[in-house]
Amino acid sequence: MPPSKKRKTTRSGKAEVVPEEQVERETTALEAPTEEPSGEQCAEKEPSPPPTTADTSASSTEPAAPSAASAPKDRLARFRALQARAKASSDQNLKEATKESQRLATDPTQLTALNRKHAIASHKLLKADVEEAGEDFERKRAWDWTIEESERWDKRMRKKEAHRDDTAFKDYARESEKAYKRQLRNMGNPDLERYTREKMAAIEKAAAAGTLDIVETDDGEMIAVDKDGTFFSTAESTSFAQHKPDKAAVDRLVADLRKAEEASLKRRKERMAKNGDDGGDVTYINEKNKQFNQKLARFYNKYTAEIRESFERGTMV
Repeated sequence: MPPSKKRKTTRSGKAEVVPEEQVERETTALEAPTEEPSGEQCAEKEPSPPPTTADTSASSTEPAAPSAASAPKDRLARFRALQARAKASSDQNLKEATKESQRLATDPTQLTALNRKHAIASHKLLKADVEEAGEDFERKRAWDWTIEESERWDKRMRKKEAHRDDTAFKDYARESEKAYKRQLRNMGNPDLERYTREKMAAIEKAAAAGTLDIVETDDGEMIAVDKDGTFFSTAESTSFAQHKPDKAAVDRLVADLRKAEEASLKRRKERMAKNGDDGGDVTYINEKNKQFNQKLARFYNKYTAEIRESFERGTMV
C-alpha cells in the first residue's frame, strides 16, 4: 500500500494534503546539528569589543574642556561691552537733552537785542575814543573800506531811509508802483540765456522769411533792418499774440496770482475783524443801525432762526 498522507493546515485555514516523505525530510533537517565554524572564521566574524566608559569620557572631555571654560568669559565680555554701550548712549542722550532744554529756555529775540546793544555800545565807545584823541571818526573808519564798498553802502543807506519814509499811504499810483516793484522782486532773475536763444531764433526765422535784412555797417557791426514791422513790434503789429510761453512760466504766473488773491482775502478778513464784522450779509445802513441789529440778534436769533432759514431756502409761504 502506498504510504498514508498527512494533512497540513495552511494560513488560510484550509487543510492541505502533504506526502509523508516531505514531512520526514523537513523533520530531519530541523533535528540535524548545525556545523560550527572554524577558528579563523570566528576570528574574522568576532566584533571588536566596545570601548570602556572611562575611555569614552576621557576622549570627549579633552576637546570640550577649553570651550566649556571660555564660554562664561565670552558671555561676561559681551555683557560688559553692552553695559559700556548703554552707558555711553545714556550720557549722550543726557547731553543732547540738556542742550535742547537750554536752547528752548533761551529767547532768540533777547540774544539778538543783546548783540545789537553790544554793537551799538562798541560803536559809541570807539567814536568817543577817536574824538577824544582829536581825530575824525568817519574818516578813520573809512580806511577799512574801498571806494566802491563805501559807495554801495551809502546807496544802500539812502535807499533804506527812502523806503522807511515811504511806508505811509500817499496815493493809489504810488501804491500800484510799490506793488509792481514787489512783484518784480518776487519774480526772480530773468533767464538771459533762454532770451538770447529765442531772440536769435526769431531773427533767423524773420531773415529766412524775407521780412528782415541783416546789414553790415562801415565799422563791421551787424544790424537788423525790419521791412514791414513784424519783427520790431509797433502799435499795429499783432505778432506778439503768436508767442506761447512754456509751462514753467505759466505755473509761476498762476502761483503769483493765487498768492496775491490769498493776501487780498487775508487783508480783507483782518480789516473786517478789526471793524467787528463777521463777514456776513450787510443788514445795516449806519453804525447805529448795526449796533441795534446786533442787539436784536443776541435776544431773538434763537427764535427766528427757522423762519430766516425758510426765507433763504425760498420755502416760506
